[in-house]
Amino acid sequence: MTDLADDLSLLRDLERSLLVYKFAIEELMTKLRILSEEFDSVHRHDPIEHITNRVKKPEGILDKLRRKGLPLDVDSIGEVLDDIAGVRVICPFVSDVYRVSAMLARQHDVEILRTKDYIADPKPNGYRSLHLIVRIPVFLSDRVEHVKVEVQLRTIAMDFWATLEHKLFYKYFDNPPADFVDELMSSAMIAAQLDERMESLHRRIHQDD
Repeated sequence: MTDLADDLSLLRDLERSLLVYKFAIEELMTKLRILSEEFDSVHRHDPIEHITNRVKKPEGILDKLRRKGLPLDVDSIGEVLDDIAGVRVICPFVSDVYRVSAMLARQHDVEILRTKDYIADPKPNGYRSLHLIVRIPVFLSDRVEHVKVEVQLRTIAMDFWATLEHKLFYKYFDNPPADFVDELMSSAMIAAQLDERMESLHRRIHQDD
């Protein structure tokens, strides 16, 4: 009973502490919407197709801390975990992915902590995306919290592949047959080729802008 009571207490503390991550996402979403609308107005092209976001559930945080053998300490979760808050930005073209990343980096109150470029260097399974860990200030009534948010930037084709890959692996409990893995890799290459062809068309249309 003690362990259960401790878990319930920890989950309640986690739930209260996650409010600041919700605020951080709202701050970042506002920045991205402004950049999207301003760029579209000036350049007649919106580099952002759509944006989704999420804050990890308390139960998921607790499970991850245990899996990694990390201390079950609410005050330190922001230091040991990077993906408590997440924003996914879907862009029409590969160039837009890097364009949005650069625009974020120019924001004086957005600190880029880490970058993982899985577009230039895809994962072995074919996964492609640009991952940023950013830190932004959240102004509360009595203090300023600097909060980490994971930002994933990818094209429509990358997102289509990643979404279906996740669903298919879930069906096989992360242990699919070998030929299935090969087919997924082949599909990832087709998605990458599609991105290249659409990027080429995009450049032709805007070459005189």
